[in-house]
Amino acid sequence: MTEYPTSHEGPQPAAAGSSDVPGPRGSRHAAAGRAAPVPGPEDRGHGKAPAPVAEGSAGARARTGHDASALARDTSAARTAGSGGTSPGLPGPRGEAEPPRPLGRDAAPGATAAPGLPAGAAGPAQGPDGAHGQEAALARAGAAAAGMLAAEPTAARREGDRLRFVGAATRRIARGLDLDEIVLGLCRATVPTFSDAILVYLRDPLPVGDERPVGPVVLRLRRTDRLRPIEELGSGLDPAGAAGGSGELDLSQLPLVGPQGDLPAAELCEIRPGGALAEVLRGVRPVFGSSAAARAALPELLGEGHPVPRGQRAVLAPLRGRRRVIGAAVFLRSPERPAFEANDLLVAAQLATHTALGIDKAVLYGREAYIADELQRTMLPDSLPQPTGVRLASRYLPAAETARVGGDWYDAIPLPGSRVALVVGDVMGHSMTSAAIMGQLRTTAQTLAQLDLPPAEVLHHLDEQAQRLGSDRMATCLYAVYDPVSHRITIANAGHPPPVLLHLGGRAEVLRVPAGAPIGVGGVDFEAVELDAPAGATLLLYTDGLVESRLRDVWTGIDQLRERLAATAQLTGLDHPPPLEALCDDVLDMLGPGDRDDDIALLAARFDGIAPSDVAYWFLDPEETAPGRARRYARRALERWGLEELSDSLELLVSEVVTNAVRYAERPVTLRLLRTDVLRCEVGDDAPQLPRQRRARETDEGGRGLFLVNRMARRWGATRLSSGKVVWFELQLPGGGRS
Repeated sequence: MTEYPTSHEGPQPAAAGSSDVPGPRGSRHAAAGRAAPVPGPEDRGHGKAPAPVAEGSAGARARTGHDASALARDTSAARTAGSGGTSPGLPGPRGEAEPPRPLGRDAAPGATAAPGLPAGAAGPAQGPDGAHGQEAALARAGAAAAGMLAAEPTAARREGDRLRFVGAATRRIARGLDLDEIVLGLCRATVPTFSDAILVYLRDPLPVGDERPVGPVVLRLRRTDRLRPIEELGSGLDPAGAAGGSGELDLSQLPLVGPQGDLPAAELCEIRPGGALAEVLRGVRPVFGSSAAARAALPELLGEGHPVPRGQRAVLAPLRGRRRVIGAAVFLRSPERPAFEANDLLVAAQLATHTALGIDKAVLYGREAYIADELQRTMLPDSLPQPTGVRLASRYLPAAETARVGGDWYDAIPLPGSRVALVVGDVMGHSMTSAAIMGQLRTTAQTLAQLDLPPAEVLHHLDEQAQRLGSDRMATCLYAVYDPVSHRITIANAGHPPPVLLHLGGRAEVLRVPAGAPIGVGGVDFEAVELDAPAGATLLLYTDGLVESRLRDVWTGIDQLRERLAATAQLTGLDHPPPLEALCDDVLDMLGPGDRDDDIALLAARFDGIAPSDVAYWFLDPEETAPGRARRYARRALERWGLEELSDSLELLVSEVVTNAVRYAERPVTLRLLRTDVLRCEVGDDAPQLPRQRRARETDEGGRGLFLVNRMARRWGATRLSSGKVVWFELQLPGGGRS
């Protein structure tokens, strides 16, 4: 008998209908009319040599039909049995993975395959009846072929399950916007589908941009997750019972330990340069816990004294961002599930890559949001001043919570003579550029206000500044100056919504102020109006985001604002103005869900004013006797107010300041005393030079006046005016308040 090797399993006897040409699977077609193979010695011994059967005969067709029918039945049964299988490493109906069934598991050792049949199929039996042996061999070959047909789709389904899992997990990770959401998405996507537990370590602090670490790189355990709840673990377990005899981790017996109370790991880990953990992180690729590199790196990551997972039940995956490694993830499986496979390393690599890139995105987004918030915060006043005769409150709301920058601003600037400048502006747009332009215009307005320019002149200079910044740098602005002594307010407008004045009796009035053109148009004159500002009234300055939206136009919103102010005033009575802070909150409550299309800046000023009985005012000719007269006038005012205790201090400081003013003035010097919660003295002259404090030498006859003012006064300062300057100082009233 001639034998033909057909596979790596060794030579095989020829089967009926096989080709004479050997190959891995044999030829599918035999030569026409070829006789059946010669029987073996066993058959010859029994004298049962079968007659040759030519291809195409009735017997051959019947046998072929019988074999094909048996093969089809076996293939169908194998497919039906294999349809309920699950992918290795992925959960079945109860969340537990089933191990893959290896191909050819039921084949007997040393079994051979007939030519033309898959490897692992047995050849024909050499017994008393060669024909029956051939039929049995064909039946077994058909079953083996059916097993392969069923196993190949199972492997394909396994890989398909992996791909679908990776796709779903990456989509879940990508949905996160901030750091915590991304890390939580990784944990929820992998437990329990891919692993029974996970530990996520991130660098502390996380690097931003091209920042270089100045100290050692530290990993912090950011989040952990596990399949089995802590409550289901045995309460009486010894913490050492979670480790086997070799000191390796057994998740099924894990007690309540760890910084977050659910997994055994140290909270902080410092990466030693050149250490095992540093080498694994530098390699970027995930590694099994059983590898030599991981066995050396995991104790460094988990901390001293913590058990290490045994075998391939742990995967250590570095988290690499766009520029550097930003952390690590440890995937753990319990002994109840199959160990990780080689393909699971690819899954871990995909999860780690998408998580690291998402964390990078979240960190950069958070950094940009922080910069935007800081920019907006520094360009708006941290706190409002509390000048004499007026109380202030403000609110600022960005158009969107995710991009808290805009071009709206407000400001309150103290001016000489106890006056205060109130400013509200709105740069077109909601970008960082708008915020930067707003900062420049606000700084310009503050500088112009310190020059004590008229409101219309301030808007004119702001218009010139906006044109220098660019042709498309446009903004609206309202600039008002309140004088508490005269109870008057001067307002100039540059295309801004008009202010609303809430009177003490509850009547809300929209002030008639010329609208003017926006800042940046150029070549436009601005007009200022002077109006009464009665004590107890409240002036409301705002940007158009408060009164304009997609649901209403500007004037409809202004009418609603006026009605809301009047209704709020009715709640507190006609003789008492509503509390200022509560009034601002109530105004913002009028906004509906669809009314937040623009930034909102709100500035409210409650006019208290200064009563004429609390003001003393004199003109002094610039001569040598002026300081003496100033001391006498100040003493008389203190006697009228019952503040004789301040006579010595006030006379000394008034004498020093008036002496300096008379020395350089050419026109009469003004002296004014104001009694509010403090005693304020203001001395004005026509000399523009501001005084500066200096340390006088022992031989100098002067230079000590401002030194005395600085030591004795509560506060002092000097402000340049368009017609000169004003030097002022304040003294604390006896008892801390008005008598």
